[in-house]
Amino acid sequence: MNRAFLSFSKSLSILALAASSLVSVAHANEHAAKPAKADAAKGEALYTNGDAARGIVACVSCHGAAGNSTISVNPKLSGQHEAYIVKQLTDFTGPARNNAVMTTFSKLMTADDMKNVAAFLAVQKPKAGAAKNKDIVKLGETIYRAGIAEKNVAACAGCHSPNGAGIPAQFPRIAGQHQDYTIAQLTNFRTGVRKNSPQMVTIAKRMSDDEMKAVADYVAGLK
Repeated sequence: MNRAFLSFSKSLSILALAASSLVSVAHANEHAAKPAKADAAKGEALYTNGDAARGIVACVSCHGAAGNSTISVNPKLSGQHEAYIVKQLTDFTGPARNNAVMTTFSKLMTADDMKNVAAFLAVQKPKAGAAKNKDIVKLGETIYRAGIAEKNVAACAGCHSPNGAGIPAQFPRIAGQHQDYTIAQLTNFRTGVRKNSPQMVTIAKRMSDDEMKAVADYVAGLK
């Protein structure tokens, strides 16, 4: 009886020890898997000053103060969703989105660099843009809000929202974006230069140059 009791007690101790070990491992894995929180201050420093030691040029030189680019071929990044910026920087390092400038610099950045810069840009206040061509902006509005039924082109507003604010972690903010940049990206999607959005590749292939220009002009005036 005593032996049986001792054997039973020993078994319980072993089970308890095993359970304790499993809990400890689970907690350790939980902490190890938890991603580091983005640091907007570090992101601002890298965006504003670059990192000469690693060959990273300051982002501000192309994308403007606080992400408000004044160069029409370079996108405005202020107020852009964090997840979208991180995805684009990551995509630049692979075949889905190749750009001579951005591919070079993105490959020099760490995952934390990308998240930090994205966190900084996401809270910056965007400067408004403006439509320029009154003769095509109405067509742009129609396409943006209703699509092009005969070409099976969905309304842009369905993904990018009626005011161009986009949907966080899914679709980018495009309100106020430079016309030249928007046209270039739609063209890149159509020709296959940019492959990192199957939806946009399909849509762009169905649009004419004039339709792209009209949408780009309308988008530029969204706030």
